[in-house]
Amino acid sequence: MLTKRQNLLETVRGGKPDRYVNQYEALAMLMNNPYTVNNPAPEYGKGPMKNAWGVTNVWPEGTPGGFPIHDEEHIVCKDITDWKNYVHAPRLDYSDAEWEPYIKAAEEIDRKEYFVTQFIAPGIFEQCHHLQEIQNCLMNFYEEPEATQELIDYLTEWELQYAEKICRYIKPDAIFHHDDWGSQTSTFISPAMFEEFILPSYKKIYGYYKSHGVELIIHHSDSYAATLVPYMIDMGIDIWQGTMSSNNIPELIEKYGGQITFMGGIDSASIDRPDWTPELVDKEVRRVCQENGTKYFIPCLTQGLGISTFPGVYEATSEVIEKISKEIF
Repeated sequence: MLTKRQNLLETVRGGKPDRYVNQYEALAMLMNNPYTVNNPAPEYGKGPMKNAWGVTNVWPEGTPGGFPIHDEEHIVCKDITDWKNYVHAPRLDYSDAEWEPYIKAAEEIDRKEYFVTQFIAPGIFEQCHHLQEIQNCLMNFYEEPEATQELIDYLTEWELQYAEKICRYIKPDAIFHHDDWGSQTSTFISPAMFEEFILPSYKKIYGYYKSHGVELIIHHSDSYAATLVPYMIDMGIDIWQGTMSSNNIPELIEKYGGQITFMGGIDSASIDRPDWTPELVDKEVRRVCQENGTKYFIPCLTQGLGISTFPGVYEATSEVIEKISKEIF
């Protein structure tokens, strides 16, 4: 029997996996390091929390994640043309001693069984709209492209500095990087605009990780982004996690399998809901596995971590995937 790590590699390489990769099972996710513990995140069902970038986030009950508060009072960057006076990147100059507990945590993971995986969020596009408010951000791509590019360059440079610290201290096998690029039915910006503004940044960031020993780049975008897949491949993404069913996954596997693997298919909204039942989960997961096959596909809730909004859904999904694996492999 292959280890979880071996089975994932066989899946993404088009080899001979002996079962489905079961959601996040092969990824030993590292959430914390000196930067993240000084970058407060909102807690589920609790009040607002201001992070190290000055963005105030809140995570209401019954929702899959936190999101910024964007009334006039809380928007950080109120004028993109004056972004330098509003946006101030957090410090990254933490000492070796401050990194030591997180180095130890990484060293305790069995790298033969798991990928030591550093979690990173938000990404370049999300950080842009977290700082500005999403409507303002999207308008500024059109109305203030030069200032928008300057902000993106600034965020990219900070991410590269962060990447250097992560690679030096944690030496991860994989990166799990969030950046939502669309709604359920469309991308937020056109492919041409994505190519102009976003692709160059990620070629630098993901290129840095790959050149410093990171084997897998896993990018989360639980959205429609089928039109961006060629750019995902170009920037070095190995696994697109969060691939919603609206992307026509079988068609994507047929066209791009061997260049990128698709992780998702089980739209969280379809089963991760208050009235979920084991029968509903079983029916949906079986449908998804049947439609997408076993090559270059990892069945997974589209949620951007190994959790669910409503208790029990993630675990029930994993149980069905395990059952199906025994039936078809």
